[in-house]
Amino acid sequence: MPKAIVIGASSGIGRALARLLAERGYAVGLTGRRVALLRELSGELPGASFVKEMDLAAADQARQALRELLQEMGDVDMVVVNAGVRLETAQLAWEAQAATIAVNVAGFVAMADEAYRYFRARGRGHLVGVSSIAGLRGRWSAPVYNASKAFVSTYLEGLRQRFQKQGAAVWVTDVRPGLVDTPLVAGRRLVWAASPETAARQMLAAIMKRRRHVYVTRRWRLVAWLMKLLPAPLYDAICLRLDL
Repeated sequence: MPKAIVIGASSGIGRALARLLAERGYAVGLTGRRVALLRELSGELPGASFVKEMDLAAADQARQALRELLQEMGDVDMVVVNAGVRLETAQLAWEAQAATIAVNVAGFVAMADEAYRYFRARGRGHLVGVSSIAGLRGRWSAPVYNASKAFVSTYLEGLRQRFQKQGAAVWVTDVRPGLVDTPLVAGRRLVWAASPETAARQMLAAIMKRRRHVYVTRRWRLVAWLMKLLPAPLYDAICLRLDL
């Protein structure tokens, strides 16, 4: 039986992905802060599942929790680092920015590094990180969030190169969602927003193909292409004009 851990499985894309993996015959490790939701999900899955409380804001404790879960499950094939926060930072309140960095940067590295060491020792596996299309460019209303997602993509690229240099059969996939209708974007104007289930299906298809990166849903590839092409003055004008 293949085994996967989904970090951030209590809601949204992570919860939907955990269901899909279980339907494919995976034993699934479920982590997050809201243990009651994880246990509820565990009871609904068709196969074996494991629940572990984890808060990425406390990176050292989260790292230890992941280490324990890897040992408990044994021979894990895939680790998906999906947890993250999007706090209101338009006013650049330091507390909100620091909390974003704690989870999206320090917490992410704690999980990815632990997975890296595990798969390096195992000699094979698949590390999946969830960044965002927001990581492609900066944005006046959420500079720290966009920067944190750019960090995720860049860090994953570096780990991919390390695995290649070491000759390990470990795949690294960077998932870059556009808008997905989850609590993370509550209160925002949603254009082209996908359901978590649709996003998770496309995400899993890319994972199974061992893609280096994928935009979900697929239509966001066009947006990403345009974002990369736009010269800075025009991109700035669009962000300011549309109040993005």
